[in-house]
Amino acid sequence: MLHVVHHSDYVVAAARSGSFRFDKYQLVMNELRDSGVTYTVHVPQPMPREWIETCHDPAYVAEVLTAAVPPDKERRIGFAVTAAVARRAALTPGGTWLAAKLAVEHGFAANMAGGSHHALYDTGAGYCVFNDLAIVARRWVAEDPSAHVLIVDLDVHQGDGTAILTADCAAITTFSLHGEHNFPRQKARSSHDIALPDGIGDDDYLAVLAEHLPAVIDRARPSLILYQAGVDPHREDKFGRLGLSDEGLIARDRSVMDAARERGLPLASTLGGGYGADPHRIAQRHVATTLALAAANKVSTG
Repeated sequence: MLHVVHHSDYVVAAARSGSFRFDKYQLVMNELRDSGVTYTVHVPQPMPREWIETCHDPAYVAEVLTAAVPPDKERRIGFAVTAAVARRAALTPGGTWLAAKLAVEHGFAANMAGGSHHALYDTGAGYCVFNDLAIVARRWVAEDPSAHVLIVDLDVHQGDGTAILTADCAAITTFSLHGEHNFPRQKARSSHDIALPDGIGDDDYLAVLAEHLPAVIDRARPSLILYQAGVDPHREDKFGRLGLSDEGLIARDRSVMDAARERGLPLASTLGGGYGADPHRIAQRHVATTLALAAANKVSTG
């Protein structure tokens, strides 16, 4: 059985700005339903405020939760933070937390949102409000002092916020494989960064991943992997600049899950980025990623 996390309030029907579409999250669930696979939906609770504040400035958290984010921060985020967006911002890390708990039980689970890796201490950025990856990783190691979390970020954009917000925690390792010339212009320092040239195709991308990821896992020796599974490395992505095909993305995801399962490690995935003129194609890529991870986890999807 495939286990996915979704909340109806992930979708904010009235909120849309530029290339970011909140309705993507409903389209993803529609595509998953239409795929014919068997799955169970788990509904998350909002992440408690005190855990959000382990990563974010309490003053910024208050601005978000009261829908009083200043215009300059909203511009940096890329959309207005309404009351509905504020609720979604608290639900998303709750969803990643629930996916992580389910992954421990089932080997794999997917939050059908999240991957908000650009959010920083006192502001959001790049369509990210709260950094669910960093929040969940910090809560995970706080609640289990013996734990170690590895965040694998294969979105085309570097996980700068995640790197910054976890840099002082030895129990969290960050790995980012991203486009060298893509957003953000000023890169942060992850535990392990690999910058890729524009246009890199399936074979070369997969070779780089196979060379580095297993070694990173073996050095970190994590008890949990959080996977930012952005589909924007696709060659047709509006912001991607890389050259992966549909088959290349699926091979990427299977490779990540294979590395985790060979070591007996639970893996929780988040959606991450994906942009283009046809939102249904983006949703299909996200679902293909989820199903590829599930298949590699030996989950029967019907």
